[in-house]
Amino acid sequence: MPGAEIVSADSRQVYRGMDIATAKPTGEEQLAAIHHGIDLVDPDERFTAADYREAALASLAGIAERGGIGLLVGGTGLYLRAAIAELSLVKAPPESADSELWSPETRLPTTIFGLDMDRARLYERIDARTEAIFEAGAKEEVERAEALGPSRTARVALGFEEVLNGDLERMQQRSRNYARRQLTWMRKIPDLTAIDRTSLSDAEAAAQILVALGRAGTSG
Repeated sequence: MPGAEIVSADSRQVYRGMDIATAKPTGEEQLAAIHHGIDLVDPDERFTAADYREAALASLAGIAERGGIGLLVGGTGLYLRAAIAELSLVKAPPESADSELWSPETRLPTTIFGLDMDRARLYERIDARTEAIFEAGAKEEVERAEALGPSRTARVALGFEEVLNGDLERMQQRSRNYARRQLTWMRKIPDLTAIDRTSLSDAEAAAQILVALGRAGTSG
């Protein structure tokens, strides 16, 4: 998409020196599109949703000033909420289907997409990706970060204990559990357009999003 810039909403990719463990965009991918929201702090620095909000809003404002389109991409729900709407921790009533961290009101006109997938296929992909990350040297990255004295927010976000212990199965289970929570949360977002990408390649899923964005622009 011409003029589009990506703003990461991933609580792990904000940390420098953790490229493998967090599956950051490769150098080639970063050349293909401008990326924001990655490599913001060192692992020994504390980084909160409020810090992310400040960084993301600055990035989105800069993109708008350049006449571009900001694509907020990632699965950290708290970061997504902080970037596009006023963050609220008010608990939703028990009878409400609304998310505790979401409401229809957004700071700017926003089209929201969510990628879904057959659960068994998703778990297979998660297990394979986690194994590949371990084999590529994630433990060495985390050991270097451990030597710096990582902040609490970094330790929680990056899953230090599992990686340091070389516990692949526990890390895979942790990732599957997190994905399940993400999907549950995603389904509560108002006006979300869900795309089942079970049988779609990355390019095909992206093409569906572009078509839907085109329709939204035409109708708007």
